[in-house]
Amino acid sequence: MSKGLAGTVVLGVVSTAKYFAPRLVVLLREAFPDIDVVLRIGNRAQIIRYLQNEEADLVIMGRPPREPLVTAQSIGEHPHLLVAPPGHPLTQLDTVRPADILSEHIVLREPGSGTRILTMRYFDEISPGHEYRHTEMESNETIKQAVIAGLGIAILSAHTMHEELRSGRLVAVPARGLPIMRHWFVVHRAEAEPSHATRTVKDWITANPDRYLPSMDLVSQPAR
Repeated sequence: MSKGLAGTVVLGVVSTAKYFAPRLVVLLREAFPDIDVVLRIGNRAQIIRYLQNEEADLVIMGRPPREPLVTAQSIGEHPHLLVAPPGHPLTQLDTVRPADILSEHIVLREPGSGTRILTMRYFDEISPGHEYRHTEMESNETIKQAVIAGLGIAILSAHTMHEELRSGRLVAVPARGLPIMRHWFVVHRAEAEPSHATRTVKDWITANPDRYLPSMDLVSQPAR
């Protein structure tokens, strides 16, 4: 219980974090009933605009931006997997080569998405300049359903696919450089003095990631 602590904290999260953000807000409201935590969701570009325009007190995102200047603290690992539907040819190979991956139809997030940036960077690393067929979609949920239906393969945050991986509706493709391990950060503008309520919420978020981040038990699949 909070004692005499009150205020409003606007918490911005990238869309990939929406799979755990509602639980986080519930936990924060239970811990600090006098603090009104307002949740705002957007892709990476939108979240950066929230920071630039001071429309969010705190932000949970992957790679912190260069501008505006921010203070960022890691709150946990954020794995990304290449996934396909069960029985897909890539899941049957003993060795998955870059050419095998890039010969498939790729389902990408929209421009401005951190997941898209990460995906394109990975493809450039495994096969620089290689062209590939792709379809763009504006949500992780739609991409998951597209992959399950057989439209293509995709790189997505493991934290968005926990139930699909557990049930076998999606299968991780083991390949060199996978999973891609990044981190979640809690971020605020460096030059802005956070309120007492904002500092309290930030301290709780950084101290309790095991209470809201999804389990990592489905992502320890070695490349082959």
